[in-house]
Amino acid sequence: MRKAAPVKRQRSATSKASVPKSGRRVVSPPKIDGAVKSAMPSFVEPCLATLVSKPPTGEEWVHEIKFDGYRIQARIDGHDIRLLTRNGLDWTDRFGSLATSLAEFHRGKAIIDGELVVEDANGQSSFSALAAALKSGRSEKFVLHCFDLLYVDGLKLIGATLQDRKRLLEKLFVRRSKSGPIRYSGHLAADGARMLSEACSLGLEGIISKRIDRPYRSGRHDDWLKSKCIQVDEFVIIGYLVSSNGPDSVGALVVGYYDKKKLIYAGRVGTGYTHRIAADLMAKLKPLRVDAPLMRAPLTNVQRKDVIWVRPELVAQIEYRAWTGDGLLRHAAFKGLREDKPAKDVRRAATKEIKN
Repeated sequence: MRKAAPVKRQRSATSKASVPKSGRRVVSPPKIDGAVKSAMPSFVEPCLATLVSKPPTGEEWVHEIKFDGYRIQARIDGHDIRLLTRNGLDWTDRFGSLATSLAEFHRGKAIIDGELVVEDANGQSSFSALAAALKSGRSEKFVLHCFDLLYVDGLKLIGATLQDRKRLLEKLFVRRSKSGPIRYSGHLAADGARMLSEACSLGLEGIISKRIDRPYRSGRHDDWLKSKCIQVDEFVIIGYLVSSNGPDSVGALVVGYYDKKKLIYAGRVGTGYTHRIAADLMAKLKPLRVDAPLMRAPLTNVQRKDVIWVRPELVAQIEYRAWTGDGLLRHAAFKGLREDKPAKDVRRAATKEIKN
């Protein structure tokens, strides 16, 4: 993966408060080390978290809830709102009324980093519910959890510390409803292991641990670390099996991932399908059918049995218990299709050991 250039510490800056035509004042931040006056960027490549086996400890770390949704960058320029995926795709139209909510949220200029989710009946983020809402166009269900502020009213903040960025972000939420579609994602300076344990007991996906004293660095670094309760990752769909309920439904998916440019078989996913999901998957996969698997490594007769192979173009989010010793998924369940990530970018998640 391309290594992002380190952010250079720059002189501090301030901005004068301005009053837009609406009459509502925009943010007037205090002096902030690392912030610079700048035109608003069109897009900032996101900072990505590194997977670790256990959360870090120490006063320099804060911890946030890990949400199960789409990473979204909200670009607010007055009434011009853009909702961009982690790869910079403009999905504003797909999120309907959320853009209107953001226009009312801040009348100046801002770039907010967050996670777009749909909550289940228990108030927890659910990727399956998000996929269903996107398909049906139910935009009133979308919630944007905001956890970072990269630009605000003339100030570029990526060189400032997370502590300063979140302090400014929290100010935008003063007197805001905590149950609206735009929400502040708070953090705790608590023991990481204890917070992860609490998150797991509540049935959450995990936590994200962040260095409070670091600037915002694009790409994957050790400034942000993710610890999971549930193993959920993206995989490329490389084939399928027809359902026993009928020829127009998928009964199981065959998935894999890339190791550099080599496609690797990762096993079958046999659960997680409603009748509608199984039929929708079949409709998407039929046009992609090929005569043979598009991978170099030989497959066993058991792995090939009854599989209809497809071009590796679709990406699925899969929940699973663990990896077997021979590199296959155990107890895998389908959660939904991921439309924000190209198949060629799907890699097996590597867990990094850290020293506390």
